[in-house]
Amino acid sequence: MAKCIENPADCKKRAVIRFLQAKNIQPTDIHRQVCEVYGEGAMSDSMVRRWFRQFESGLDNVHEDKRSGRPSVVTPDLVQQIEVKIRENRRFAITDLAEFFPNVSRKTVHRIVTENLHFRKICARWVPKKQAGGRLFRHRHSKNL
Repeated sequence: MAKCIENPADCKKRAVIRFLQAKNIQPTDIHRQVCEVYGEGAMSDSMVRRWFRQFESGLDNVHEDKRSGRPSVVTPDLVQQIEVKIRENRRFAITDLAEFFPNVSRKTVHRIVTENLHFRKICARWVPKKQAGGRLFRHRHSKNL
């Protein structure tokens, strides 16, 4: 039995499919060999067949083409603008903050505050998360936060 290769790059698996397809090996046998070497969940039979058809129709590139995804609404400039608003008034509701940014959803504003800026709400104030030794410290009485 062959040694199982864990976490191979997708292009490497496609290169194996391309190689075996060039040797006129059937997709079912290719799938079996890919699973033997890369593990059972490495690639589905339908995906092997899809790549096999593409290579048969003349595709030579084993790398996937870049795809344009939906552009992110979250930009460094937006994060900075939200941080400025937070520092102006720490006693705010996400809904109130979202009103200052009409082109951004309330959920996105909340995600920026909690994930990008790492703030959390303590005693009706938004304060930065502070970590020391893996524990969170809450600064409830500090005026400088």
